[in-house]
Order: sequence, then structure tokens, then C-alpha cells
Amino acid sequence: MNYKIVRLNTAAKSEITSSVLIIYTGGTLGMAYDDSGSLVPFNFGQILDKIPTMTSMNAAITVISFPEPIDSSNVNMSHWVDMAYIIYENYDSYDGFVVLHGTDTMAYSASMLSYMLKGLSKPVIFTGAQLPISAMRSDARENLMTSLEIAMAKANGKPIVPEVCIFFNHMLLRGNRSKKVQSVHFDAFESENYPALAESGIIIDYNYASIKPFEEGKKLKYFNRLDNRVMVLKLFPGITQKIIDSCFEIEGLRGVVLETYGSGNSPSESWFIESMEKAVKKGLIILNVSQCNGGRVIQGRYETSKDMKRIGVLSGGDITTEAAITKMMFLLANESSDAEVRRKLITPIAGEMSLTAQN
Repeated sequence: MNYKIVRLNTAAKSEITSSVLIIYTGGTLGMAYDDSGSLVPFNFGQILDKIPTMTSMNAAITVISFPEPIDSSNVNMSHWVDMAYIIYENYDSYDGFVVLHGTDTMAYSASMLSYMLKGLSKPVIFTGAQLPISAMRSDARENLMTSLEIAMAKANGKPIVPEVCIFFNHMLLRGNRSKKVQSVHFDAFESENYPALAESGIIIDYNYASIKPFEEGKKLKYFNRLDNRVMVLKLFPGITQKIIDSCFEIEGLRGVVLETYGSGNSPSESWFIESMEKAVKKGLIILNVSQCNGGRVIQGRYETSKDMKRIGVLSGGDITTEAAITKMMFLLANESSDAEVRRKLITPIAGEMSLTAQN
């Protein structure tokens, strides 16, 4: 791809203490109003005019922009491969990375990159905005400036946050624990099942106990194979056997993230259990996750989920749907057997779930 590269002159060379690579994929943050009042992609060569305080950061900042900005609703596997590759290719040249991304699918992208970049020991901070950078009340400036500061932050010469995160509206969240919950307020993201990694106020208050520890000498490994023969199936009162069976009979389908009620509950009608059991015996991998924002699947806790456990439906524990579906896509492409896919789906591989799920 023909990426657009802009190097920002943010400080005198003798004053530069850190380096950050900004990857602009698209989204509201990188938009501005033109003379006619229409939103158009922002020229990052002019970002110092919009945020003059960047010149005091004493950092070497480079912006790599996708050739054509993408609406995050159009994000697909090829974009994840591109994002991860840019970080891998430039990994040794920068102290940290900031990915500017639309909010709608940001949690999916942050989750996927947490799997694709194994051995990551530098910050990768996803951020965006609810209002364009040129808007008077835009949240873009605060989100971008704080994300840059976090991407450069070190303690005793080591990165403070060596993992994939989302920073939005003063909160730093683990990327694969996050979920978009607001479309009209600035506090767009939550992480119900894992503590915030930091909160920005007068200072940035880091929650060190919850941040992935820095591992000395870790070598970054980049994975570029993904398998999208998966689907999310959300249960609802009144769902029919015809709907369930037609989903399970999709040609080539390998995995299903099943969104159930509460702590993993589902209909107890015989037809439902029979459909599930038939699909599992056919080789379909089914992962049970909760529809609740702060939900945790405990299969067998209630009568309605005992049969799910018995027939081989996997428990996703407290994983989010976003982290679950991307994890399934990643594992199906990179593990040698379905048995290993099943084992790793219920085991944390990048901090996306608390502990091995109980099945």
C-alpha cells in the first residue's frame, strides 16, 4: 500500500527524548470541516496548527496514514493485517504507537491486534473522537495528546503500558477488555470486567497492578493469518429451530460465538439442545458468552446451562463478544488442530479473560 508519511517537527533535535508513530486509519478524529461545511480527511501536516501544544512534547512524531481513510464500519481482516504489519515493521524505531481509529469497531481492532502482536513490550494505544478535530468542543485534542503521552511514558527506562489499549475520555482500558457503549456521549467505552489501566486528570494515575508487566528481552512475533469463517449468534426470546439450524448449516462455517442470557443461560427446550449437540458433533466450535456488558458465563450454575456444558459448548468466562470473535478468527487460522483451538479459546492468551473458563 502507498501509505502517506508525515514527520512532525515537534521539538529541536537536541531536545527529543522519545519517538512515537501515529497510524491514521480513518475515523472522526482525523476529519475536518472544509469551506462548504462538509467533513473531509484532515491533513496531518497541519496538525500543529490545530494542537500547538504538541511542540512542547520533545518527541519525534511520525504519522503514517492509510492511502484512503476507512470508516470503521468497513474495517476488515486486511486492515488488521496492515495495522499489525506497520507496527511490526517499525517496532524497533519507536518507543510507542498510537492508532487513530473510528470508534464503532475500535474494540474489535484492539482485541485482534492484542493477539496478532505476540510478545509486545511497547504501548499500542488506540484512540479516536466523537467530534472532529476542527470542532470547537472536540474531544480529539485531549484523546490524542494523552494517548501520545501514554505511548511515551516510561518508568526506570521501561514502558509503563506495554500492551494494546484504548484511551478515551480520560480512561485507559485494556483493548481486549473494552466495549463501545455510547454513541452520543464522550465516555464511549467501558471495561466492565477489568479495571481501568489509568485515569487522566491533572496527572495520569496509572493502575500498575492491572497493567501487563514489562517483560525484558521479549521478541515481537507478528501473525498475519486470520480465518473469518465464524459468526456471532445472539439468542432472543422466540428464536426458532429453523433460524438456529440455518445458521449452523452455513457452508464452511467453523466457529460460532453464542451470545446467551445472564451467566450463560439458554432455552432448555429439547430442540435447542439437540441442534447444539448436532452442531458440536459435526465439528462446529461453539463459544458461550454473555449478552450482559459485565457478564460472566458459568455453565452449569443454573439448570438451563447444564446441558450446554454436557454437550461440549465452550464457556467464554468473562470475555467480551468483540474479544471472543476476534480470538476465534485468530486461533482458527494459527492452531494446528481444533482441539488446540478449543483449549486456547477457554484460556487467556493476551489478558482477554480473567482465568481459564470453567467447562
